[in-house]
Amino acid sequence: MALRCAIYLRHSLDKIKTENQRPDVEQLVRARGYETVATFEEGVSATKTRPEYERMMKAARRGAFDVLVVWALDRFGRSMIGNMNDVLELDRVGVQVVSVRESWMDTSGPTRNLLVAIISWCAEQERNRLIERTKAGLANARRRGARLGRPPARLDRQQIVELREQGWSLRKIAAVMNVGPNTIRRHLANGTPS
Repeated sequence: MALRCAIYLRHSLDKIKTENQRPDVEQLVRARGYETVATFEEGVSATKTRPEYERMMKAARRGAFDVLVVWALDRFGRSMIGNMNDVLELDRVGVQVVSVRESWMDTSGPTRNLLVAIISWCAEQERNRLIERTKAGLANARRRGARLGRPPARLDRQQIVELREQGWSLRKIAAVMNVGPNTIRRHLANGTPS
């Protein structure tokens, strides 16, 4: 009888899409003769709330599948402690984690736990470096005088005042001008663009 497997695919919002992971994962599933019973896919950072990940973990605890197939451990998560705890939790509930990129995950024993910890630590360090590079780039842009964030809304204050005098709500004015109500509020209060 074929083992029931779930597939977990994740990409960061601005990173490679899961379509790049899917062919390798599906090939491994076919090669091992697994029966795919669920696919969990999301496009969020590993540090944000991951609803599909949570659904996958709940399904694993219910015994909905025997094997979890991921493309790589860094797609599973980016925290060493989090990855270790979740892999150990999956082990505890009888779900084997199989990674396309890390074939050593199929083994058991202390070596596997050490390797999961090392790979997870590397993923966590890469995430930290990414944050540092982003902060350094923003600081450099500020030093050069670059304005960061959204460009100011250019609205006709007189039109806003006239619409308000006609009894229009801030929300209605905002919807017509394609901005948020707070932008309209600031224009009225300051008389300047927000």
